[in-house]
Amino acid sequence: MLFLEHLLRDVNDVLWSRVLIAVLLGLGLWFTIKTGFVQFRYLPEMFRVIADKRTISAAGKKGTSSFQAFAISAASRVGTGNMAGVAAAIAAGGPGAVLWMWIIALLGSASGFVESTLAQVYKVPHEDQYRGGPAYYMEKGLKSRWLAVLFAITITFTYGLVFNSVQSNTISLAFENQFAIDSEVIAIILFVFTAIVIFGGLKSIANVTQIIVPVMAILYILLAIYILITNITAIPDMLTYIVSNAFGIREVAGGGFGAAIMMGIKRGLFSNEAGMGSAPNAAATAEVTHPAKQGLIQALGVFFDTILICSATAFVIITAGGFEGSKADGIQLTQNAFTFHIGDWAGGFIAIAILLFAYSSILGNYYYGETNITYIRDSKVGLFLYRIGALLMVAFGAIASFDFVWSLADLTMAIMALINLYAIARLFKIANQVLQDYRRQRKAGKDPVFYRDVLDDQEGIEYWDREQAEHSK
Repeated sequence: MLFLEHLLRDVNDVLWSRVLIAVLLGLGLWFTIKTGFVQFRYLPEMFRVIADKRTISAAGKKGTSSFQAFAISAASRVGTGNMAGVAAAIAAGGPGAVLWMWIIALLGSASGFVESTLAQVYKVPHEDQYRGGPAYYMEKGLKSRWLAVLFAITITFTYGLVFNSVQSNTISLAFENQFAIDSEVIAIILFVFTAIVIFGGLKSIANVTQIIVPVMAILYILLAIYILITNITAIPDMLTYIVSNAFGIREVAGGGFGAAIMMGIKRGLFSNEAGMGSAPNAAATAEVTHPAKQGLIQALGVFFDTILICSATAFVIITAGGFEGSKADGIQLTQNAFTFHIGDWAGGFIAIAILLFAYSSILGNYYYGETNITYIRDSKVGLFLYRIGALLMVAFGAIASFDFVWSLADLTMAIMALINLYAIARLFKIANQVLQDYRRQRKAGKDPVFYRDVLDDQEGIEYWDREQAEHSK
């Protein structure tokens, strides 16, 4: 196992430093400029559309709302990355990693807008809901079934299996650190409770996550704000420390990039997922009158994740100090920082918080895999086997090593992101035409409604004709 860990780490260093970082930053900047800085200019609009009430499904029933779709994607975003990932990034890359997390979020939110808008454009009715995501726009937009299947397999493996092992690993470390509970016990508990929810279907996932995620995020942020207020005089020095450290020359094994850049972008992408192809699977399920609405909502999710929650964690850890040379793994470093600031009880609070955050992420991750399993082949047997595999990986993650599950996650995440970024770069023209249509209607004072006949290329778009769009008014 140790040999495999070293091999994964070496492969990741080469793949990330020589390929993925340049692609993520380059495309994020290109999307930002070509869309007219959509993620900044339309920030107020994001809050308006998230409350859209028109949610009639393809079968004429109440469908998944914009907020529910946001909650499903947030369930995967908000979790281990915000608490354990940030801590690991700071420990390995120094405080400068935080600045690179901000940069990848600010640029990546444009990528998030593009991918989720495309997911809406190419969605298809499925029973009384919708299915969609990268696999759908790769096949229908790029007319590449083989690429779509490759992505579907990759995201199913990455999210339903590997990422869920990271989530359960973090829960296990937190409870072992705080309550001395054996990892085997945590594995059994997570297996049972995850099985109860995932066999209940999508609606149960949406109902659970839209309650857990906002409440815990608010509590967590408020506690972090309290810590910052009590350490207000340290903030200017902390910000200076972050910026100056971001351009340091510390190296990582096997690569040529500074540790701050490498770890900041790695953990930033793991946390906010912008451009990775995960959030579009949830975005496609929403019933909205215009695809750009879900693009804006998912772009907001990137800000919500990184600028708010990741920053809160980072500030608490940096002001506590003690992260350099620490032997604590991920979430344990966060627990130690909160305990330093406000007492021993904080370690228990973090353990409970990460349980709820990571558990909601497990549910959101599972759904991404389910969507793509159904895309490859709508088979009850295949779906059942996937569910069993997902549950086994949840149990495995709870007893596996920290380094192994994170290294495996870095590799599968990189492959998945490269496939999706290639696709959305080629389909960007469609997404940009949708955005221009949205702008024209908002400028005219309308609540935008989209029809596919405004596009130059309508091939592969099954929904959005004028008769279907009238149902969502």
